[in-house]
Amino acid sequence: MEEVVESMLGNVERFFSKKALEMKASEVRELLKLVETSDVISLAGGLPNPKTFPKEIIKEILDEVMTHYADKALQYGTTKGFTPLRETLMKWFERRYGFSRDNDIMITSGSQQALDLIGRVFINPGDIVVVEAPTYLAALQAFNFYEPTYVQIPLDDEGMKVDVLEEKLRELRSQGKKVKIVYTVPTFQNPAGVTMTEDRRKYLLELANEYDFIVVEDDPYGELRYSGKQVKKVKSFDREGRVLYLGTFSKILAPGFRLGWVVGDPGIIRKLEIAKQSTDLCTNSFGQVVAWRYVDGGYLDRHIPKIIEFYKPRRDAMLEALEEYMPEGVRWTRPEGGMFVWVTLPEGINATEMLRKAVKKGVAYVPGEAFYAHRDIKNTMRLNFTYVDEEQIKEGVRRLAETIKEEL
Repeated sequence: MEEVVESMLGNVERFFSKKALEMKASEVRELLKLVETSDVISLAGGLPNPKTFPKEIIKEILDEVMTHYADKALQYGTTKGFTPLRETLMKWFERRYGFSRDNDIMITSGSQQALDLIGRVFINPGDIVVVEAPTYLAALQAFNFYEPTYVQIPLDDEGMKVDVLEEKLRELRSQGKKVKIVYTVPTFQNPAGVTMTEDRRKYLLELANEYDFIVVEDDPYGELRYSGKQVKKVKSFDREGRVLYLGTFSKILAPGFRLGWVVGDPGIIRKLEIAKQSTDLCTNSFGQVVAWRYVDGGYLDRHIPKIIEFYKPRRDAMLEALEEYMPEGVRWTRPEGGMFVWVTLPEGINATEMLRKAVKKGVAYVPGEAFYAHRDIKNTMRLNFTYVDEEQIKEGVRRLAETIKEEL
């Protein structure tokens, strides 16, 4: 339920633009307000655990920055980003992911800003944007402002069903319609936790070339792998500049820095840069200098394994608890990394309506309805395993299972 705020002007909506009147608060963030002050085990958030923040490293870097780079760190920066950070990241991507040197990069105020800029630069009202079903809720929020027409493509345990996408593309072409963007979170997907196979990634890029659309590859969780083999980024196969690769420091440094990036064709990056100029002039300089020293000094490479070591037991605890407590008919994904497990309830159970009962039992989750562009699926939920400890995860899943059993 959206928060009601009293205004000294009475009904202030008379001043708002049509687009502003259509804006809705994030359901996930509104939910977090409810559970953060109550005695509830929250499996609802998407927050990294503060215990993974490299606090001692940051202290060390802060001293270095203020001693040697204070003038740069405390000054306005360029819209595109702090050049040493941009260059260091591109070398890191080339070494780690095999990205082509023909790409350019812009630093953004979190990857969420990159999504908004993509909407601003690419989407006219009515343009067709393909999203996974389910998909990242905040991407829908960013794109909704630009009034696209969504086409949903289902997921399975191997990610987006690209064969279904091809059928849809063929159908749209026969109607004289064209897709502008395909948005995907292919690695440890939010909210479903699944990972697109390498074959499907290549297949997706083949379709992008054949049907002339842009792929937006959102990869906030890609470094958080706890089991299985690494899968190449979609961007790693891109030789025509069709993929925009989005990433963030939020999961591998700390979200408080609000630092993300978008990598892509130089012509597209230039237009995104122009769009960013009117939003915030530049991403915060201080954070960029800190992030540069974090990557360039080798701290990032050494810290990622520590994050994985911290989260893996929590992932394992959630999967074990689901296996132990959930009643027959409940299904869930088994992610090899990331932060989330996706649960599908038996038909007829409305996860949104059930939430209040779950909170009364002392556990919270995110109902899955909001993760669908058409809001057409009611019996799903997202569970987070990174924020609470193993014992709380086990107890939270037990309480959730009790709630579900009462609905059967």
